[in-house]
Amino acid sequence: MEGVPVGARRTSWSALVSAVAAVALAVTACAGGGGDGAERQYVVAIDDDPRGLNAQLIAAPMTAMFSAQILEPLIFISTDYELSPALAESWELSEDGMDLRLALRQGVQWHDGTPFTAQDVKFNFEEIVPLSFYGQDISARLDSVEIVDDATVVLHMKEPYGPLLETVAAQFMVPRHLYEGTDYVTNEANMAPIGTGPMMFESYSSGEQIVLVKNPDYWGGPVQVDRAIFPIMGDAAARTEALFAGEIDQAVVDVAQLGRVRDNPDTMLLEKFAYPQYVAMMFNGENPYLADPAVRRAIFSAIDREAVADVVLQGFGRPATTFFPDSLGWANSPNIDFSRDFPRDVDAINKALDDAGFPRGPDGVRFTLDLRYTAERTETAAMAELARSMLADVGVGVNLVGTSAAVYTEKVYTDGDFGISFLPATVGPDPNIAMARWYMCNPEKRASANPSGICDPQIDAAALEAAGAASREQRATAFHAFQERAAELMIYAPVVWFNGQFPSVNTSRWAGQDEPQPASNRLPWLSMAPAV
Repeated sequence: MEGVPVGARRTSWSALVSAVAAVALAVTACAGGGGDGAERQYVVAIDDDPRGLNAQLIAAPMTAMFSAQILEPLIFISTDYELSPALAESWELSEDGMDLRLALRQGVQWHDGTPFTAQDVKFNFEEIVPLSFYGQDISARLDSVEIVDDATVVLHMKEPYGPLLETVAAQFMVPRHLYEGTDYVTNEANMAPIGTGPMMFESYSSGEQIVLVKNPDYWGGPVQVDRAIFPIMGDAAARTEALFAGEIDQAVVDVAQLGRVRDNPDTMLLEKFAYPQYVAMMFNGENPYLADPAVRRAIFSAIDREAVADVVLQGFGRPATTFFPDSLGWANSPNIDFSRDFPRDVDAINKALDDAGFPRGPDGVRFTLDLRYTAERTETAAMAELARSMLADVGVGVNLVGTSAAVYTEKVYTDGDFGISFLPATVGPDPNIAMARWYMCNPEKRASANPSGICDPQIDAAALEAAGAASREQRATAFHAFQERAAELMIYAPVVWFNGQFPSVNTSRWAGQDEPQPASNRLPWLSMAPAV
């Protein structure tokens, strides 16, 4: 869903230098290491204007990052998929999965001083959650929202929904008194959110910076940072050098610079910040050369996943051996092992392609595929280059087609104009919520969903069974069948697990920046302390 249009102008080089200089002066004057009474600032460089600041209505990584500081869910879910109390102090799910009772935290206020109430929860689940990227499936199964008393809300379901708790944990609550009776999508609060979180929105200057200030009445305890400044720095080199110079505290740096981050005693890459990330390989099953699953499996096998992790990702990634990450081990099928099932055995791959009816031509090439990727991501561009060489070893030609994200979306999802593709993605809060969409039938050609053109009743049935099962054991059994069929089809699979899009931090001014958090994308506002 598209949100309110936001200015997308980028600063010029001279403006960037001025912005960095201004940040450096602010850091020097009143940042974390100052004396008593000094304002404690934390500086996070971002690469562009966000599309919005309310992740309930805008599905974008940067929007989710800002929402995680300002807004809060009823239940926290960590990057290791651990659930913990947030705006709900406790919860109880009935044995049949039909009723979820939530005991709300009392005494919580919205940032404007209005009390957070059970009415807010009811309004969110009835009006806002149906519009959320992660909320549509729960809304389709929600029968009613009952307010038992001021401190208790019960969600009554029409049918069990396996990832109910995880989906509730993915919903940021917004204030009823600011949204009720408005156009939710264009509400000005989407760009100036009022939440219950540890940080409060202060200002936003398009192309320049976003400023948050601490919530002095945060229910979770004292916030250690007085002000957080997010300068918009579109030049990756400028961001990186500002990080190494200690002029900013946090930024996402290019994969080529991660070695410097690792080797510098004052910088480090955060190992846990958001849900696990990966780079996937996608196939167009409507391409005549890729209609046979045996061909798709052979091409996936031709990609040396260990080389991708070592060469392109410089050891900051690891080759994928399963469809889901280790942190979702309960869902991983014991019968799937990419190293065993898809080894890079060049002789066997050549034979499989011969047997599929694609012999080499006089030039040694069997056929040629367009490999699409987004040019903004240097790691996928480098991966595409390496893949072209690897596929040449088995007689498959490759045309590299790097484009902007907007063009990529149109060509891949709307037009189906691709052969294979490399795409960075995130696992999300549950396999049913974020992973299954890459495999299930997508006749509407929705973006960020299965673009292969293949609809498979077996895989759809397994995904739906996992979604409707009340117990984790039943869900796991369904997911095992799902992955085993996905291995046969080979329309989408992780190539490498890679957290290189997580932030890198400079530790010279603030300690505790790597403290584990209860929620994805949440910064450690309560546990950070000025470095000694």
